[in-house]
Amino acid sequence: MERPEMKTRTLVQVLMTGALAVSLAAPALASAQEQFVVNRVRAKGAVAPPGWKAPKLADGRPDLQGNWTNASLTTLTRPAQFKALVLSEAEAGKLEGTNDAYLAERNLPTDPSKTIKDLPVDCGRGFSGTSCGYDNAWTDPGETVMRVKGQPRSSFLTTPDGRVPARKAGATAAGRGGLPAGMRQNDNPEGRSLGERCLMSFGNSAGPVMLPLLYNNTYKFVQAKDHVAILVEMVHDVRIVRIGAKHRTDGVRPWMGDSIGWYEGDTLVVETTNYPRQQAFQGAWENLKVTEKFTKVAPERMLYQFTIDDPTQWDAPWGGEYEFSASSGDVYEYACHEGNYGLQNILAGARDEDRQAAEAAAARPRAQAPGRSGTP
Repeated sequence: MERPEMKTRTLVQVLMTGALAVSLAAPALASAQEQFVVNRVRAKGAVAPPGWKAPKLADGRPDLQGNWTNASLTTLTRPAQFKALVLSEAEAGKLEGTNDAYLAERNLPTDPSKTIKDLPVDCGRGFSGTSCGYDNAWTDPGETVMRVKGQPRSSFLTTPDGRVPARKAGATAAGRGGLPAGMRQNDNPEGRSLGERCLMSFGNSAGPVMLPLLYNNTYKFVQAKDHVAILVEMVHDVRIVRIGAKHRTDGVRPWMGDSIGWYEGDTLVVETTNYPRQQAFQGAWENLKVTEKFTKVAPERMLYQFTIDDPTQWDAPWGGEYEFSASSGDVYEYACHEGNYGLQNILAGARDEDRQAAEAAAARPRAQAPGRSGTP
C-alpha cells in the first residue's frame, strides 16, 4: 500500500512536470484524482516544445503509427452558452470541474442498506429514467476539454457559429431508413441500426468523420507502403486507406465509404466518397465527399482536420478540427455479439406488441354492413 507522503509527492511531481515527462516517467497513480491531474497536464501541454520535428518513417513518410484517443468533453457542435470557438481557461476549467464532480459522485460506494425504489430521474450525460443503461464505471467520454494548439475549444466544428450549416433550399436530409415499403423498424433485425446489430460502430466513431462516443474511443494507426489501416476500438472496425489509388467506379458503396490517401509533407490526406446510405453523415451520403488531414503536431498530439463537401446539400464546404492524444493503453477486442441481448429483446418486445394488437383487433365487434340491422 502506498504511504500518504508518497502519494503527495507523486501529485506534486505530476503538477510540476510536462506532458511528455508525465507519460514516460510518472509512477503508478494512487487515485482517480491524480489521473485527473495527469490528463490536465497532458491537455495543457499539448504544444510541441521548441525545435521539435515530426518523426519520419524510414522511407520519409510522416510516422503517425501508434495508439490514439479522441475522448473529450468537447462536442461536434457548440453549446448555446458559448459564443466563441476558443474558450477561456476559466470556462474550460468550469466544464472540467463540473465533470470531475459528476465522476466523484458516481464513484461513491453504493449503500446496500438503502432500497432503490425507482430508476434515477437523471443519471447524467443526458440520460434519464429507463435510459440509464450504463453506470459510470462503463463509460469513458473524456475528462478534459479538447485543445487545439493549446487552445481550449467549445466545439469541433469551426463554422462561424459552431453549428452545421443550413441546407440548400429544397435539399432533404437522408434518413437512416431505406426500409422497403410496409416494413417497420422493429419488424426484422435489418430495420435496426448497424451498431445494435454489431455490424459497425455506433454513431461516427469509425468515421469518416471520426467522432468520440460515450466509451471505446481508442484507435490504432498502422502504416504500410500502399495502405494505412485504422483499427477502431468500437465494434472492432478497421478503416483501410488506399495510398496513391483512385476511387472505385463499380457502384459499390463499402462500409465507411471508399477512402484513398496521399501524403503532403508531414500530413496524411484522406479523401472518402461512395458512402452507403446507412452511414449518412449529417444526412448526406450519395454525393458526399469528406477530406481528412492527419498531422502529428507534438510528441503526443495529432491534429485531425475534416472538410465536408456535398454540393447537393450545402452551398459551400464546411468542417472542423480537433487533436488526438496518445493513448498509453492498447486496443482490445470489442466482442459486441457476446451477450448482445438488446437486439433480441427489442424484437421480442415488438412481437409482443404485435400479439397484443392482434388480440385487441379480434376482440372488437365487426363493423355492420351499411343498411343492415343488427338482428337476423
